[in-house]
Amino acid sequence: MLRKIRITLATIFLIGLTLLFLDFTGTAHHWLGWMAKTQAIEAILALNVVVIVLLVVLTLVFGRIYCSVICPLGIMQDIFGWLGKKSKKNRYSYSPEVRWLRYGMLMVMIVAFLAGIGSIVQLLAPYSAFGRIMTFIFQPLWKLGNNVLASIAERADSYAFYSVDVWLKSLPVLIIAIVTLVLLVVLAWRGGRTYCNTICPVGTLLSFISRFSWFRIQFDADKCKSCSLCSKNCKASCIDFKTHHVDASRCVVCGDCISSCKFGALKYAPITKASSHTPQTGNTSKEDKEGKSSRRSFLLATALATSAVIAQDKKVDGGLALIQAKQSPKRLTPITPPGSLSAQNMARRCTGCQLCVSECPNDVLRPSTDMMSLMQPVMEYDRGYCRPECNRCSEVCPAGAIKPIDLEEKSSIQIGHAIVVAKECISAQGTDECGNCARHCPTGAIEMVPSDPNDDLSPSVPAINEAQCIGCGACEYVCPVRPLSAIHVEGHETHKHI
Repeated sequence: MLRKIRITLATIFLIGLTLLFLDFTGTAHHWLGWMAKTQAIEAILALNVVVIVLLVVLTLVFGRIYCSVICPLGIMQDIFGWLGKKSKKNRYSYSPEVRWLRYGMLMVMIVAFLAGIGSIVQLLAPYSAFGRIMTFIFQPLWKLGNNVLASIAERADSYAFYSVDVWLKSLPVLIIAIVTLVLLVVLAWRGGRTYCNTICPVGTLLSFISRFSWFRIQFDADKCKSCSLCSKNCKASCIDFKTHHVDASRCVVCGDCISSCKFGALKYAPITKASSHTPQTGNTSKEDKEGKSSRRSFLLATALATSAVIAQDKKVDGGLALIQAKQSPKRLTPITPPGSLSAQNMARRCTGCQLCVSECPNDVLRPSTDMMSLMQPVMEYDRGYCRPECNRCSEVCPAGAIKPIDLEEKSSIQIGHAIVVAKECISAQGTDECGNCARHCPTGAIEMVPSDPNDDLSPSVPAINEAQCIGCGACEYVCPVRPLSAIHVEGHETHKHI
């Protein structure tokens, strides 16, 4: 029964959290957005006291059920491990805790957070790893499937589906996502919960609490026949059948051991004084205390590339005219989304889960390729601009890196300001009149004025009212100059209201 309950709840969470990243319409977030806020690191960064207290209480009472029910990366590992067991049953074995690695990785996470090295934090955060995999590997496949259905529906004069662009938002992050997925598959296939109990900082953090949990997996020594089936089916490698000991700090309460025991020697029940002093035999515990080398192997590889986002030329006018694709300029200050308050707040709180990137309907947000802020969202305007009627990124962020804002507030937040490169401007060259930037500016911050104040007939150039510009990027997006726009937005380190 324990195993069935765990599988049912884990399935609900995995499907719900997966839909949050795959769905590009915003419908899933309306119903399932609360699931993202239950993730441990995101709740801590958002100072979500209710969720933090709930997770602590759940762990104190039931053990590390978070890792097998709520964490999507843990559930994904269970699926890979289950597939591995299909090829070879009873594949696991007990191994002592690798403390130096567990606590070492936790310290790396804490030091990186305090030092503001967001790229390391994001590589280690489990929900972020899951988000990268879903956003960069599975969401494009989901969109391609949607486009096939849209094409079929169009032929039937139905608009139940609509086509969306499928494009590569960041090659480096795609590579990181692929490497992470391969790493998880290999580790889970061979050793079950190796990643959770050696690398994951959330697993290590919860292990401190789970040592004192009320409900635990316990042995009935009188019934145990030392058949070793429990150890061979423990994905956490935390059951030593020889000494009748279960390491509660690594146990994720999956229930597999109870299901595999043919003699009823294991149970999940409240801990008592009698059960807390289980007799131990053999030399295994002694070896554990002396810290001899573990029998499990571990491989960690991360591949980073510095390539820019891939863009392709587009054909318009029935495919007869070739229009060169826009390129994003190299900005002195990156642009962070409205509601992020400042680049510093983004660096401190963002875990790079890519939920805002996957949910952005305007194709504005994408992961940063800067090493210090790798995978944190930045704004680029080569495929769209930040529309005043959209605030979805602030609604979906679970870590507090982008604060919730309403549409009225968003229109008054200045995230940057526009800059004109006069020598590239079509109107300034005097050959043609353009004025696209002025016509499309939603705040009226751009005005076309004579390039020569003393000559009203001189070529017009755009003039920027920086006090009125909010940095939405509409001017940069609609500028017809290619590949770099004649007008672009520079970000502000700290946002302000105007």
